[in-house]
Amino acid sequence: MDLNFFNKVRILDGGMGQELLSRGLIHHGTLWSASALIKEENHSLVIDTHNSFIEAGADVIVTNNFSARKVRLDQNNVGNFFEYINKKAGELAVKARDASKKDVLIAGGLPPQNGTYVVDNRDKKIIEESFKNQAILINPYVDFFYLDVFSSSWEIELALNIVEKLNKPVLVGLHIKENGRLPSNETVSEIVKKYKSKNWLGIVASCVSLEIIENNIKEMKNLNLPFGCKANLWEKDPLPVDKLENAQPNEIGVNPNVTLGSRKEITSKIFYEFGKRIRDNGATILGGCCETNTSHISAISKLK
Repeated sequence: MDLNFFNKVRILDGGMGQELLSRGLIHHGTLWSASALIKEENHSLVIDTHNSFIEAGADVIVTNNFSARKVRLDQNNVGNFFEYINKKAGELAVKARDASKKDVLIAGGLPPQNGTYVVDNRDKKIIEESFKNQAILINPYVDFFYLDVFSSSWEIELALNIVEKLNKPVLVGLHIKENGRLPSNETVSEIVKKYKSKNWLGIVASCVSLEIIENNIKEMKNLNLPFGCKANLWEKDPLPVDKLENAQPNEIGVNPNVTLGSRKEITSKIFYEFGKRIRDNGATILGGCCETNTSHISAISKLK
């Protein structure tokens, strides 16, 4: 693909997991979006949801495999589905793109391999092997990889090692806290200085509030990279799974928004105005994460 793809304004999709839940997906335990991949009866729902974001104006859709990491599947006693559902996430994204008949790219979601919003301090070989196993499964279906909600340079280095071997470009998604740093206490600038390479497509603030994104726009603007966001609409700072109320593996689960809340006051108009402000400050990558829906993506698509 064109490594300059994000040099002009491009629209990423919104929160697949939350959109699937809002459309009636019955999920189990802490699988959430991955529940839609296990049962064939839900596959059309995944395709339709991808297509809804495409129709809303997304130039890029992300494979629906954020919760399909091996650790999460094992916790919910469905580890035997690992290969099947990661391949299926890729297949369904391709079917959605083909059905749309639009020139849309597919990003291969590569999530943190243990918890979310926290640093993975496990042995290097274990983490790197986990990235490798998931990346290889989705690689045939995707145009580039998206490092989705990463919390430390440690994990970024290991994931980039795998992506480089697969010879695909990468969009780097960093989770930023209120202090402007990753959960590892590193700055975005430190990450870019240390790991930026020729196959980087850009960098985004990943699953981060509107306020945190705007507070960090100046630093991101000075990185000499296409930049932007996948913004969340949680009421509270997002928490690791083990901190969420009622998020028990292997039981019919509770939507994370029961604990974290949803900022219903962020209408599509307000989301558009937010997108315009950061676009006017140089951002070219605009998208949504948890609790953003097709109306939010449709609004910011007008900024292209």
